[in-house]
Amino acid sequence: MKYVSTRGYGPMSFTDILLEGLAPDGGLYVPESYPQLSTEDLPALREILVYEGYVRLAAEILALFIDDISFADLEQITQRAYTKAKFGTDIIAPVAPLEPGLWLAQLSQGPTAAFKDMAMQVLGQFFEFELARRDQWMTIVGATSGDTGSAAEFALLDANRVQVFMLSPLGRMTPFQRGQMYGINSERIVNITVPGTFDDCQDLVKDLNGDASFKEHYAIGAVNSINWARLVSQVVYYLSSFLQVSRGDAVSFSVPSGNFGNICAGHVARMIGIPIENLVCATNENNVLAEFFATGVYRVRASTETFVTSSPSMDISKASNFERFVFDLTGRDAAQTASLFAEALPSTGVIDIRDKPYASDPAQVYGFRTGVSTHHDRVATIADVYRRHGYLIDPHTADGVKVARQYRGAEPMIAMETALPVKFGKITLEAIGQVPPIPARFAQVLDAEQHTVLCDGGIDQLKQIIISRSIFR
Repeated sequence: MKYVSTRGYGPMSFTDILLEGLAPDGGLYVPESYPQLSTEDLPALREILVYEGYVRLAAEILALFIDDISFADLEQITQRAYTKAKFGTDIIAPVAPLEPGLWLAQLSQGPTAAFKDMAMQVLGQFFEFELARRDQWMTIVGATSGDTGSAAEFALLDANRVQVFMLSPLGRMTPFQRGQMYGINSERIVNITVPGTFDDCQDLVKDLNGDASFKEHYAIGAVNSINWARLVSQVVYYLSSFLQVSRGDAVSFSVPSGNFGNICAGHVARMIGIPIENLVCATNENNVLAEFFATGVYRVRASTETFVTSSPSMDISKASNFERFVFDLTGRDAAQTASLFAEALPSTGVIDIRDKPYASDPAQVYGFRTGVSTHHDRVATIADVYRRHGYLIDPHTADGVKVARQYRGAEPMIAMETALPVKFGKITLEAIGQVPPIPARFAQVLDAEQHTVLCDGGIDQLKQIIISRSIFR
């Protein structure tokens, strides 16, 4: 299995792209071709999930995409990632019925109470394994709109060969999210606040990756979903969810989405043969993705046009993983993808594919549906689910449930949970009149002393922060 950039660079091995993150040409790595599961494979995979568990299922699926790590080592990696100590149960990512035709994939039982733990714990183990094998170290530079940062930091906190520099938008996360990240006091974890939005943080990370000499000198790597290893780890819970709900017929998924990472994993799951009828992309008021699927025009927003909402992890107007989908949409045409993302988008802020031969109906071809959820919708959905089912959901999951109800059909609809409500006390109080209970393991989060570095001087200041705080150089 080899990998190529969406803009043409490659081919590369899995372990090389694991450590590299963004490709040198600015593109995102994808498999040269997708491995395929047949309908005959699904019963055997269900048996693996039932009798051997999520750990073994994860190793089986990762092995489809990875041929430069042995299966025995992959199984060791997944065993270390998915433990009862980390996830509170031997049942990883259970799916539970919510109401007729609608199920909830419970993905937020990990150490930071967010679905990001599902992939980040694996990614951390991949880094430790490969860096030890090569006797190397790595500087992770990432961006977060809320949950990626804490999930990455907790996954890598004890990694001997990794240091993390995590950028987050100043003042735009909830108090719990800030406490969870900024409360870590370790030289291996450097939290950097950036005035503006997540998109501004993400742009700085991409600019840093564009400096080849700096990237090489400091061994810059990525934990955001631009790293293929993280995205492919998410494919596993789409299969697991399908196997728990269906005996073979197709299901649909509703996925709250801002950066197009989680739902892109669903797209990959569909491409390898998992029977998925629809992938429902649920956005908040920052509806760049919904606008594209409705019109064929992808228009990024400036920081001043990006709304601050009550589902803050989706306050994103530049969806990084969208390029991977467009690469497939163009028929895997790297030149066409590069012209859209390296030329048209930087110069105009717009990708318009309405006149392209491959754009007749991307939603129909690839099974995408979209919908928008507002603050009023979130509050109403949280209240309704709690009143009718006694289950408390977070605002991002509420966006997904709200839009899922619009598209519920004959096939089972699985809404993907994104976080536990403990992270979002203000909107929970508004919806049900009380704040969510704080699990004992998070009792000190809001009281912890916070440690951050301000970066308001652009890419040059970011480089200086890395230089001054690096423990490896």
